[in-house]
Amino acid sequence: MTEEIRAAIAAERRDQAELLSGLTEEQWRAPSLCEGWTVKHVVAHTTLPFRSSGKRVLWEMLKSAGRFNHASDRMARADALLSTSELLASLKNNADHPWTPPGGGPAGALSHDVIHGLDITVALGLGRVVPHDRLGMVLAGMKPANVRYFGADLDGKRLEATDLDWAFGDGATVVRAPAQELLLLVCGRRLS
Repeated sequence: MTEEIRAAIAAERRDQAELLSGLTEEQWRAPSLCEGWTVKHVVAHTTLPFRSSGKRVLWEMLKSAGRFNHASDRMARADALLSTSELLASLKNNADHPWTPPGGGPAGALSHDVIHGLDITVALGLGRVVPHDRLGMVLAGMKPANVRYFGADLDGKRLEATDLDWAFGDGATVVRAPAQELLLLVCGRRLS
């Protein structure tokens, strides 16, 4: 399964690099679904592991008193000063990079790439549909702890994908939508 996930990560990064290479500078500066971040901030964040040493990340974590989101925001804002061509090259040249988030393994890396890819494409209205095999791998790993981490309010709800065999939760209110929309809800993203 790890080989399959690694192949999915590389394919997702290549797809995103191709899509990003067609964006205008205005689109790179447009807001993403990540609150307070532009598309450029998101790409700076997702490519950070390819450009930064563990020492830098540790230092930023120490400066943030262990608050990952705080450190991540500061690093994304600093790295968004890189040119779009530098960020794009970082993504293109690292499709097969073995980075995984702490404790997340390859499935966590795929989730990171897919979710942040949606943060960009949905915000820009690009209509990209993540391949179902990748979405299925990401959704298979969703647990109540993920919902709590992202701060999503899914109390009393059951999510059911209309395009994949996937459901989450056991609430009385059923929310049916395409899988990638439900993934964004699980991740606490506001779609409207």
